[in-house]
Formats: sequence, C-alpha cells, structure tokens
Amino acid sequence: LYRSRPALHARDCEPEGFSWLIVDDRDNSVFAWLRSAPDGNPIAVISNFTPVPRENYRVPLPRAGEWREIINTDAADYGGSGMGNGGMVVASGEGDGVSATMLLPPLSTIMLELVAD
Repeated sequence: LYRSRPALHARDCEPEGFSWLIVDDRDNSVFAWLRSAPDGNPIAVISNFTPVPRENYRVPLPRAGEWREIINTDAADYGGSGMGNGGMVVASGEGDGVSATMLLPPLSTIMLELVAD
C-alpha cells in the first residue's frame, strides 16, 4: 500500500506532504491528518485512540466527493469487529466547510483516499 500510493511517501521530507485535519479533539481522543503528493490522490488518516466507537463523527476533508476506505484496522481481515463505513464516505460542502460524517471504530485507524473524478 505504501509504495503504491504516492501520497504516503512522495513528500515525506516536505511540509507540503502533510497537514493536520484534527489535532485538538482531546475529549474524543481522535487525530486526523492528510498526506498528499503532486501525482496522486490525497489520503486522509483518521485514528480513534479510545475503546469507544465514534458514530456520526465529522472529519474535515480538503475536497468534496467520494473517499474510498483503503485501510480499516478494525476490519475482520485484521481480527477486528468489522465496524466501518461500507468502504466509502462522501464529503460535501464548499471551501473550508467540506467534511464527511463517518463511523470511527474503537482503537482503530482508517485511511481514506479521494476517488479520482
């Protein structure tokens, strides 16, 4: 996965390759960040560090559209409970108001990749 997605490695040493999406939600223990590259779709990484699922959790995203779930560490394939978002979330809104509402499984990390137009 790492080698096949430029957003995960192309700008490892450049500030343009990383930006925080959620950095201050200590009440829910959720962090989210964005990885990006000039020649690939951006990837959002969202981590829930509590044993409690976060339902209808709003995550800001840089662009509206479909975001495919490329990793869910709570998937049954990894020995998890199988909670998730059906493989995709849809972000809507305009400008800085673009976001997607999703389920964050407990003690998990989800990676979402923007689906190309």
